[in-house]
Amino acid sequence: MARYIGPKSRISRRFGEAIFGPDKVLSKRNFAPGQHGNNRRKKSSEYGLMLAEKQKAKYTYGVLERQFRNLFEKASKTSGVTGEVLLQLLESRLDNVVFRLGLAPTRAAARQLVSHKHITVNGQVVNIPSFTVLPGQIVAVREKAKSLEVIDAALAGFNHSKYPWIEWDESVKGGKFLHMPERADIPENIKEQMIVELYSK
Repeated sequence: MARYIGPKSRISRRFGEAIFGPDKVLSKRNFAPGQHGNNRRKKSSEYGLMLAEKQKAKYTYGVLERQFRNLFEKASKTSGVTGEVLLQLLESRLDNVVFRLGLAPTRAAARQLVSHKHITVNGQVVNIPSFTVLPGQIVAVREKAKSLEVIDAALAGFNHSKYPWIEWDESVKGGKFLHMPERADIPENIKEQMIVELYSK
């Protein structure tokens, strides 16, 4: 399936924050990309701000427009605050859970682990990054993949108590998805209400 494979620093510079993780280029050139990026005035229209917030969320979680729209429609039909439910649905994607468990340094790397059949859910191999992990399910590394250096490198020094909705289990090299996260526990700098307002127009 298609996904963004262009220069990530360019996207981070557009939004002024490292949405893909630590970015050396952004730290040196914290202004918009392009020849006149340092002098360009930022558009501040209401619609422009809402659109930018949606784009930032899409790039952060690595989903395309159709996927994002489908998730929003699902969130709008679910009881609760639509914006918060949308973020919870994004957080429960398998690739994101693998990332939150510390098994991969980025969501893109987590997506690759899933696609290459290195990850199991309740003991069954799942190779669909968009798979929705449900509360109570256990996401772990497949037995054959437990010796992968890329996973060991990602886990080195990782703080497994960062996310209270996931419980790490060293014996299975994975963890249990305890419950949907509260908005206050999701660290992403996303103004989800602006996304709701954009789709409501």
